[in-house]
Amino acid sequence: MFKSIISLALFAGAALAQNIAIAQPPQGASVAPGSNMTVQLNKPNSLSSSEEVAVVIGIQSCSKSACSAPADILGEILYNGAYNPVYHEPQLPPYQNISVTIPASFPNGTAQIGIVHVNLIGAGPMPNLQTLNQTITIT
Repeated sequence: MFKSIISLALFAGAALAQNIAIAQPPQGASVAPGSNMTVQLNKPNSLSSSEEVAVVIGIQSCSKSACSAPADILGEILYNGAYNPVYHEPQLPPYQNISVTIPASFPNGTAQIGIVHVNLIGAGPMPNLQTLNQTITIT
């Protein structure tokens, strides 16, 4: 029983170590409709192996009602493609900058950038699905 608990904890730790983080835009950033925005996705260093599959970036308006979790609704898809983080500066983890365009007709107010990250972890490999979000303001 104790070995099972330790194995589960190690497995969960390895999966969490393969997650990414949104470095840009910062929480609450202001972006104009029709403008380009850089989404920087960092991948912290890890000792376990992983193979990147893809990321999807969507945007949904939260100006009239609360936004849904990205696992439920991504909204309008801004990017659907490869994720290949690389080292750019020695003090930063590997990352990829993805340029997206905010639709010109997107309503002003609070919006949510939703990210879906898919990768394969370990020697098996095991599929891993991560969702995350960042709130911005459309001005």
